[in-house]
Amino acid sequence: MNTNELKDQIVEWIDAKGGEDIEAIDVKGKTLLADIFIIASGNNERQVKAISDHIQAEASKLELRPKGIEGERTARWILLDYYDIIVHIFHKEERAFYNIERLWKEGARPE
Repeated sequence: MNTNELKDQIVEWIDAKGGEDIEAIDVKGKTLLADIFIIASGNNERQVKAISDHIQAEASKLELRPKGIEGERTARWILLDYYDIIVHIFHKEERAFYNIERLWKEGARPE
């Protein structure tokens, strides 16, 4: 599975758990961290955690494991690092506060 196909799959998994305002931002060449950032929101900590758990469970079926996971304890902003793709799952309040899309506004939205 290539990076673009995985991006599409992750977006579907987020949507399946009711994630909102899903954005995929192409950051290739703008950072060494990843090629794509996927950003989504959940309405509360339980939903943020459920989205994260769902992504991990579905990726595991494809034998994909995240290189790193941050924020699961508080579930206000969970980051899943899948090497070329970093997934940010925010509680709505955290997303509005940090507004990380603004930091990467020059990144193109991949198709």
